[in-house]
Amino acid sequence: MKTAIVFENVTKSYPIYHHITSGFKNLLLNLPKALREMKSQSFTAIEAISFSIQKGETVAFLGKNGAGKSTTLGLIAGVIRPNEGQVNILGRVSPLLELGGGFHGDLTGIENIQLNGVLLGLSRKQVAEKINSIVEFSELGDFINQPVRTYSSGMMARLGFSVVAHLDPEILLIDEVLAVGDAGFQRKCVAKMQEFKQQGVTIILVTHSSADVERLCDRVIWIENHRIKMDGPTQQVLPIYNSSNG
Repeated sequence: MKTAIVFENVTKSYPIYHHITSGFKNLLLNLPKALREMKSQSFTAIEAISFSIQKGETVAFLGKNGAGKSTTLGLIAGVIRPNEGQVNILGRVSPLLELGGGFHGDLTGIENIQLNGVLLGLSRKQVAEKINSIVEFSELGDFINQPVRTYSSGMMARLGFSVVAHLDPEILLIDEVLAVGDAGFQRKCVAKMQEFKQQGVTIILVTHSSADVERLCDRVIWIENHRIKMDGPTQQVLPIYNSSNG
């Protein structure tokens, strides 16, 4: 089995910027000291994390808010870079990390489908061949011709998932999106992901739904205090995680 994702001792931290309460004059007079203090104060999102994910695996990242799950997905997607360590991705990544991410509010749903398809690496012809299937899957009806700034969060989720689901993903990243929208559409998304599993797509899922993890995922990586606490088969890790976070 081929490897799709490798993290080797990866650390990601963000600088902490405080409000300038002593005034700009004082800041300018003490600039070297102020810059040193800014550089020395940071928030570590993940620390020395290592793991590998094989092609075709479906893996859930679990942990409390702020544990580092979304940072890990951002590193896989390539939208952020590690401060230390190596991230190696072998395959085309299709990220669905936030509602409306990559959408332009003044463009219609159709126009955003066309734009996102090209941004995700398809030709205009390839997008045109898939656009009817994307629209049908989204169930947005006449709203597909309205600006997306008029959409509800559930409608944005429908559009975002529909676009990513029809662009032949190799590595699919899903961050909490399955929790948005009505129950019928959620079931439809889960069915689509099960179809991807059968096709050998690598799926990385961040969710608070134990039911989705149990239904979809082969493996769970539990992140706590910015490090990996447990990594193993779903049936082994999930009950322990649930009992400690119940």
